[in-house]
Amino acid sequence: MSPHPVRAARRGRDRKADVVPAHEGRDRHTGGGAPRCAVVGGGIAGLAAATLLAERGVDVTLYEREGSLGGRLAGWPVELADGSAATMSRGFHAFFRQYYNLRGLLRRVDPGLERLRGIGDYPLQHASGLHDSFSRVPRTPPWNALGFAALSPSFRLDDLGGLNPRAALPLLDVRLPELYARYDGISARALLERIGFPEAARHLAFEVFSRSFFADPDELSAAELALMFHIYFLGSSEGLLFDVPDEPYPQALWDPLARYLDGHGVRLRTGTPVHAVEPDPRGGHVVVTGEGTERADALVLALDPGGLRSLAAHSPALCDEAWRARVGRLSCAPPFLVQRIWLDRPVGAERPGFLGTSGYGPLDNISVLERWEGEALRWARKSGGSVVELHAYAAAPSSDPEALSRALLAELHRVYPETRRARVVDERRLWRADCPLFPVGGADDRPTVDTPDPSVTVAGDLVRTDLPVALMERAATTGFLAAGAHLRRWGLRGQTLWTVPRRGRSAVVRGLAAFAGSP
Repeated sequence: MSPHPVRAARRGRDRKADVVPAHEGRDRHTGGGAPRCAVVGGGIAGLAAATLLAERGVDVTLYEREGSLGGRLAGWPVELADGSAATMSRGFHAFFRQYYNLRGLLRRVDPGLERLRGIGDYPLQHASGLHDSFSRVPRTPPWNALGFAALSPSFRLDDLGGLNPRAALPLLDVRLPELYARYDGISARALLERIGFPEAARHLAFEVFSRSFFADPDELSAAELALMFHIYFLGSSEGLLFDVPDEPYPQALWDPLARYLDGHGVRLRTGTPVHAVEPDPRGGHVVVTGEGTERADALVLALDPGGLRSLAAHSPALCDEAWRARVGRLSCAPPFLVQRIWLDRPVGAERPGFLGTSGYGPLDNISVLERWEGEALRWARKSGGSVVELHAYAAAPSSDPEALSRALLAELHRVYPETRRARVVDERRLWRADCPLFPVGGADDRPTVDTPDPSVTVAGDLVRTDLPVALMERAATTGFLAAGAHLRRWGLRGQTLWTVPRRGRSAVVRGLAAFAGSP
């Protein structure tokens, strides 16, 4: 990857987006003796890595412990109490317009991204009665920040006097890796307090975004919050509007991509956890599963924190001792609950497809799936009801999922009172604690794409990279980077990547940020 990305534009994309050109090499390995790569993990990161490797002619085996692909965007069939077939998943995810590399992966099977449909707003609601909307906020910085402050009821004119410009201005010129040196030692909440954001704005807007990282603002590194500001707001003109798949994740995304990978010769081993990796005396690695062993010249480890910790603990020769020790210190975010309910009557027609909430007990957001998902819409039309999904992020590990579920339903009745009269036809719950935590001071322990062993790379949304990406886009981007590192060694061409601008958008803004950051 070039250390100096070229600024370039593309129709329909932020004109100041950065392109990171692919490293040069042959377009594809031809002939016999193709290098063999094992990709461990079938989420977005593993799928991106397997896709690029297979397109370059590498012999790829992808191992996924679950029975389906997609990782935290997987889905699986269920039968409802009324006999209907449905798909359950780990819940709502927003496909933001600045997810350039994830979209590039999806374009392999959907060139026009016709399976994604836009959601018109990112509305937020606080129990105090305050509401925020991003539909009327300008998209281009700094007008988006000024517009948000002007239009938001959580900002009052006298609040502006409490802002600390010297603390806020550096956020206008976020750069990596300097960002971690500046902010990783404090919490997201401490940063907001240092800047002087009004308390109402912190609760209504930024706490909602912080919890989208499955963490309480007191635990989340301020570096991740600052990076989020840059990606979604202060550094990008794409805004906070987003798309969602028009059908459940398997049907819209992963089944077509699985067929694409199969057509490129990838062996998809779902339901096959990797227990350990051992050195091969002939060179390379031996992948150990419950079905036996297989050799690979290279590895892409695209696992969640718990999976990576476990693999490192059971693979005493993997990379080196210091690397395994850092991996062993990785932690998962607190557990979260996804509750999907099929109601016998509809929610109000005015209800948005997605609503972020604050101040409603454990409830973090509400989705009305028939607003965009074909499967839910067909069920709603047939039954006269609605399909509603509730999320509780960063729950206490000691929480009782049953009690939490009841609390979510009670809060739904507060937010959408018409649901009090609805009968629950069926419901499904998912209680998990496998998302990465980005704790205060934890950046140095997070793995990078490269490891002490050049034949081993790491990918996923837990990976620390010098590109401004987060969440699903970090997974896709590091998947391409992890594959690209092996392709470079084999003389094969890499993948062109795009990101939001990697620095402040204007010389004036950068100058102000530099002045504010000077002693």
